[in-house]
Order: sequence, then structure tokens, then C-alpha cells
Amino acid sequence: MERDELECFLLLAEELHFGRTADRMRLSRARVSQLVQRLERRVGAPLFTRTSRRVALTSLGRQLRADLEPHHRAIEAALERAAATARGIDTVLHVGFSNPLTGEIVMRATEALRVSHPGLAVEICEVPLADPYGQLRKGEFDVQITELPVREEDLGGGPTLLAEERMLAIGSAHPLADRESVSLEDLAGVPLLTIDGKVPDYWLEHHVPAHTPSGRPIARGPGVTNMQEALMLVAGGRGALLAPAHAATYYARPGVAYVPFADAEPTGYGLVWRAGDATGAVATFAGIAREVARDMGGVTRLTSDRVGSGNTQR
Repeated sequence: MERDELECFLLLAEELHFGRTADRMRLSRARVSQLVQRLERRVGAPLFTRTSRRVALTSLGRQLRADLEPHHRAIEAALERAAATARGIDTVLHVGFSNPLTGEIVMRATEALRVSHPGLAVEICEVPLADPYGQLRKGEFDVQITELPVREEDLGGGPTLLAEERMLAIGSAHPLADRESVSLEDLAGVPLLTIDGKVPDYWLEHHVPAHTPSGRPIARGPGVTNMQEALMLVAGGRGALLAPAHAATYYARPGVAYVPFADAEPTGYGLVWRAGDATGAVATFAGIAREVARDMGGVTRLTSDRVGSGNTQR
């Protein structure tokens, strides 16, 4: 098996979407299809079922994925260790981030570690919206900075690093878009986009509540797997989205307004790792991340000020 076939197969098995796989591999969709077809000819049977609406693994594809993944991770880890040794680095820490704000914390912490701990290298990667803990559990990340709460028995973590206000991302043509603020009770009048994927019930309820505080039902809109897909649907009037305040700056786009909540609890962020697997490198990174977060302590106020009193991007 060629390495490009292996990586294409494993990425497509994870994403189940040719477009996103092509983006991650920096290839065209046609090239991804060619690689998959070449591997299927090599195996002698289909590994995926494809329709106009979905991509799924066949039973043979699931078996091949289970057999290949641990070997692929071992190969990648071996190459990283060799490269790190060549650069005089003792440890490589894999860190996940869930959104642009947590990514900024990770980048600042990484820069600080280059000075204070030159033998510790940090490799970073975004946490998929549709699978917030899967890569951490599989060992692809050693630690990640993610939204709270986290209530997973096999995962541990530290205290809240920082928090920011929550906003409603809604189509700019909707009546709520012209408000100075909204309340959680207003959600009874607009469907919320839901999240398709491997998300715990409590996590989904935090991001896509089913009822207002008074018990009124909140309608569920279409399911999404990433932020860009969500914003496209919001701009098209298909639903709204609960978003952290920084989204108004990082995800500003025509047709989408960001309106602050007057009564929603802030979104908190913290470090999460596999329970019992808090290595010295993880502890070192956690200490630097806490210092970075303290320096960014005014992020909530600054973000709100930057996007204006109505927080509307049209």
C-alpha cells in the first residue's frame, strides 16, 4: 500500500466526506477518488458505499480501518521522534484546540515554551466539532483546550482557563438581528442548528439546548459538522447558532449577525487529557497555558468592544 493511499483511506474513513478529505490532504476531490479507487482495486472489493447524500464504510472498510489505524499512528510517532531527535528535542507534545480563541492560547503557549523549554516541541491540530473527544481518546492528542463542561469518566482536566460571553449567530434578515441583546427565552422562536457526530448528550444540550429556562421547546434545525457549514445555513435563514463572543471577530461574514445574550452563562475553556495520563510535558504545557490565559483575561470585554454595541456583521 502506498502512503498516500493509506492516509487518504484513513482520513476519508474519519470524515466520510470527499470534500473535507480533499481539503485536509490539500488535493482535489478527483485525486481523492482516484486514490480510493486504486486502493479498492488493490484490495479487490469496495471499502466505501457512496450515494449523492452520504459516504459510509463497508464492513470490509471498517475492518481495514481497525487493522491499519494503530500501525499508522505508530509510523507517524516514529517519524516524529526521529525528527525531534535530529532537532535536539526530547519530547513532542500533541495539542488540540477547538476554535480560534483556544488556538490563540495554544500558539502563545507554544512560543513561550520554545524559549523556556527548548527540548519540548508542540504539534497542534484543530479538534473536530463533530467529535470533540475522539482524537484525544485515540492518542492523537496528548492534551487539548476545549469548551467546558467536560463530564467524561475517562478524561481528566484542570480548572477553567478563561471565559467569554455567548452570542446568538443569526441571519441578518431575522428580526432578532436588530436587537441590542437577546435572552434565552427568545430561542423558542428560532430553530437552532444541531451538531451531527459523536457528541455527548450533555455537550449537545450545552451548545444546542432543547428548552428555554422556562421550559418552552426550542426547535432543532439542520445538523452540521463544522463552523463554516453552520454559518452558511445561518446566512441562508435555516437556523441560528449559539456562539462564543470571539466568533463575531473570527467568523464575520455577510448575512450573519451576532447578538449578545443578556442572560446566558459565559462559555468557559479548560485543558483536558486522558485520565491518568498527565505526563510531565502535559503539566509543563498546562502551567504555561494558565499564564497565557491570565494575560488574555480581558478577552471577553475586548471582543465585545471590537464588534460594536449590536455585535452585528452584515
